[in-house]
Amino acid sequence: MSDNALPDIGAVSTATIDGLNIRYARNGKDYGTPILLTAPWPESIYSFRNVVPRLAQEHPLIAVDLPGFGRSESRPDVMAPEAMSDFVIKLLAHFDVKEAHAVAPDVGALAVLFAAHRKPDLFKSLALGGAAVRTDLAAGALKDMINSPPGAFAAIDGAKGVGDYLVAAAKLTPAPIIEDFKAASAGRRLEDAVQFVRGYIPDLPKLEKLLPDIKTPVLIVAGKSDPIVPAANGQFLAERLPHNRYVLLEAEHRIWEEAANEYAIELASWIGGGYQSGNW
Repeated sequence: MSDNALPDIGAVSTATIDGLNIRYARNGKDYGTPILLTAPWPESIYSFRNVVPRLAQEHPLIAVDLPGFGRSESRPDVMAPEAMSDFVIKLLAHFDVKEAHAVAPDVGALAVLFAAHRKPDLFKSLALGGAAVRTDLAAGALKDMINSPPGAFAAIDGAKGVGDYLVAAAKLTPAPIIEDFKAASAGRRLEDAVQFVRGYIPDLPKLEKLLPDIKTPVLIVAGKSDPIVPAANGQFLAERLPHNRYVLLEAEHRIWEEAANEYAIELASWIGGGYQSGNW
């Protein structure tokens, strides 16, 4: 990767899915069970730059900016966890995927859990983490955003609104990717994205009741020192999901960068067969 270029994460393109312009990247094998990767917020599919090379050796990959995140188009009716689960199901149908592994750190985790409850045969396994699963377990800026009134961020340039996050991210993440992250929140896109976490207030109590019925094997992997989604969130899932493995890495929130090698190893081991072991 040159100093001025985005990394190669595969063939990056856009598609119209459920009437929305969605950015995605495809990579990896032409056969086998695909891996769906949903980008964390306020980042994009380029968050997976360290993970893609490892997983692409054995699997087809589809990395996606979900609606309202990354560089994908937003629409109010999909910007909440349960509503986004409907979109995830439509997304996999668009790519003619009948069964997938899902890697969904941060906001995508909640949508994928709802989707796994609705369509249990759609997922071989899930790899989640870094998502608040109860509003009182969120911290820092995330907690403030969850409890913010609609329109609270509409009058600011969202790229500036996530400026502190991006300054910290730039210590590990190359400048071209940081520019992509800035574009992901530019204008009123931050306000549109915050609407998703405001949806935690009605949706998370519903998800909590569903967790014991989700039979899909789940890897919960998160940062031990996460300041916005404390480790208690992972423990909450581990105590309720019937088939799970819970791993804490020496990192804060951005485990895909801060503990990149360990994170990739955990994902590859899990998807490579760990999800079948039953030794959780």
